[in-house]
Amino acid sequence: MCPALTMADASMDVAVFGGSFDPPHVGHVLALSFLRGVAGFDRAVVVPVFAHAFDKELAPFEHRVRMCEIGFSHLHGVEISTMERLLGRPSYTLRTVREIARQHPEWRLRLAIGADVLADVHRWHAFDELVELARPYVMGRRGVNCSGAPPPVLPEVSSTEVRRLLRARGSESARAELERLVPRGVLTYISKFQLYG
Repeated sequence: MCPALTMADASMDVAVFGGSFDPPHVGHVLALSFLRGVAGFDRAVVVPVFAHAFDKELAPFEHRVRMCEIGFSHLHGVEISTMERLLGRPSYTLRTVREIARQHPEWRLRLAIGADVLADVHRWHAFDELVELARPYVMGRRGVNCSGAPPPVLPEVSSTEVRRLLRARGSESARAELERLVPRGVLTYISKFQLYG
C-alpha cells in the first residue's frame, strides 16, 4: 500500500505507472527516470498487475514485485505498490487509480503509459472513466507509430523479447544482450529463483 503522507507531501503531482513488469527492464527504468527527472512528477507509483485483465500468463506476483523493488531501488521518489493484490480479479487500472485517489485525495494523478499502449486502450475496462480520474501521460517509444504518440523518449524494448533471451541465456550472445536490457540485480534475482527457464 502507499505509505502515509507527511504534511510536506500534500498536493503532489503523481504518476501512476502500472504494468506486468515481467520482468522489469531498461525501458521501465528509463520511463521512471524520465517521469521523475524530466516530466517533473513529484512521485511515481509503480503498480505491478496482480491478475492481468487480458489473461496474460505472468511470473508469480511476489517475484515481479521483488524484481521491481530491486530494479528501481536507486530511483528517488519511486515506490512500489502491491495494492492490486487486494482489489479483486482481474486487475483493472480504473479500480487501482480509484483506490489511490481514495487514499490520497490531495494527489494530482496522471496515468503514465508508453505509446505502445495507445493501440490497446479500446480494450481497457471503462477507459473513459479512467481518463477522468487520471489523464494519461504518454511517453513516446522508438518503433511505435500510433496516432497521437509523442516523439520517442524510450527505447524499443519488448518484454516478450527479454523473456525469449532469458530462455536462451545459455548462449553468450543472449547473456550479453540481457546485460544491456535488464538491471543487474534483477538478473541475479532471476538466476537465483530460476525464473523464465
